[in-house]
Amino acid sequence: MKYTRLTKEQLEELHPEFITFLATQTIDKKEWDELKTNKPEIALQEIDVFSDLIWDKAITNVRFVDHFSKHHIFLFKCHDDLLESLIVQTSNEEVDLFTTEGLEWLGNNLFTDAVTIQTGKKEVADNRNEEVFKIIENGGIISKGELYIKLIALIKVS
Repeated sequence: MKYTRLTKEQLEELHPEFITFLATQTIDKKEWDELKTNKPEIALQEIDVFSDLIWDKAITNVRFVDHFSKHHIFLFKCHDDLLESLIVQTSNEEVDLFTTEGLEWLGNNLFTDAVTIQTGKKEVADNRNEEVFKIIENGGIISKGELYIKLIALIKVS
């Protein structure tokens, strides 16, 4: 597998798509029920293939991923062959960027010595979707990029 197996809940949400997928594999309901009962390893393989297809389709459309920790914010802009990053870090141990108060503090102290901002770029020649998935798997959240866009604009102005 390239990604991770969809959960039971995710599969239930995608039930119509899964039925269509099985039909493309020429597996009808009766045969699927037999696979689940008599050859569960093959049934899991089918679920794994379907999971990879779903993840691949979803991640292809991802353009921004945000990853927050107590003292860091990692923001990623995902292009087809390039990942741009914006890393915001505070040296103030009392600030928690997971909280609303921490983000307000960041807004008020963005251009002080207590905050460092770094940018970076990484070419992804092999598999862009797998790179984006790793970020998500490590706690990244798919976003619309509002924070990334605002911070990039502020950095360019200053």
